[in-house]
Amino acid sequence: MTAFLFPHEWLSDLSSLLLILIVVVTMAIVIKGADWLVEGAAGIAKVMGMPEVVIGATIVSLGTTSPEAAVSVLAAWNGQAGLALGNGVGSIIADTGLIFGIGCLMTALPADKFVLSRQGWLQFGSAILLAALCYGLYFMDGDAAQIHRWIGMVFIALLVAYMLMSMKWAKAHPAGELHIVNKNNGLHHGDRTEERHDVLFLAGLGLVGLFMVILAGDGLVNSVTILAGRWGIPDVVIASTLVAFGTSLPELVVGITAIRKGHAELLVGNIIGADILNVLFVIGLAAVAMPLPIIEPSATYPAVFLIIQLPTMLLMLVMFRLFIFKAVKEGSFSRWMGIPLLVLYVIFVAAGLVLS
Repeated sequence: MTAFLFPHEWLSDLSSLLLILIVVVTMAIVIKGADWLVEGAAGIAKVMGMPEVVIGATIVSLGTTSPEAAVSVLAAWNGQAGLALGNGVGSIIADTGLIFGIGCLMTALPADKFVLSRQGWLQFGSAILLAALCYGLYFMDGDAAQIHRWIGMVFIALLVAYMLMSMKWAKAHPAGELHIVNKNNGLHHGDRTEERHDVLFLAGLGLVGLFMVILAGDGLVNSVTILAGRWGIPDVVIASTLVAFGTSLPELVVGITAIRKGHAELLVGNIIGADILNVLFVIGLAAVAMPLPIIEPSATYPAVFLIIQLPTMLLMLVMFRLFIFKAVKEGSFSRWMGIPLLVLYVIFVAAGLVLS
């Protein structure tokens, strides 16, 4: 159905200006759809009595990574493996470097030791698993290396296990942790008035949002792919920068809104959960749809994924892991921690653009 609404042949006949307009419009629809999906999912989770940081690491992150999943799966179906794999890794870099970096600069983000010592290690472990898998497969198979469907199925199975473990941990940590509030740093918990909706309404809102994300994601993939071809930019570079930023906008919007409304712990949980899901959900689902070649044969620089994107992702998460150790001791992340994360993200984007 999505191929009928956004046929590649029809889009290829449009001017570049119209294609850019379609990219902007579809990206806006993706963001709004993800917003409704998050609102529905978070509302239902609240009824279940889960702490906000766990909601962020599970239900909300599942909603905010749905654009990445839609874009990557549709890209895989359309034979754009560089777009599918690069989008997943690029989104981890954007989530951790750009969004968490901005969040740190805005306020002293709370550090929930219970969650950071569980979901936090799963965030780091899933990235290590993906990198080890990619480098190992390339070492064995060379340029023919690919993430096979059975590997994608394993990732989906790990995703189910992660969600089940998170629900179990939520029961053992129902109220979250109390954090020392420093109003000078902008972290404060005022009166939280929440509008309550019927569960059926929330479920319907989430389904409509998911539908919008999938349809608009198809138009986004086709438009960006055509533009990339016209401009001579490798799909993997476009995926790890423009598309990854666009599909990560829901995390950015949710994070900034959460901080403004006094729910800063939601941002922390969302980023950690989104990083996990970008590996297990986004890349896993895309690999199930179509095996993902690790080296993009048509790219001008085929090994850019191995020599720039994966090392940047690992360096970003090692840095984040070190910040977690310090934050757990102090009860919150310091504002200065956002600076090196943002600097690394800017260097990564600049390197991709220069290389292209």
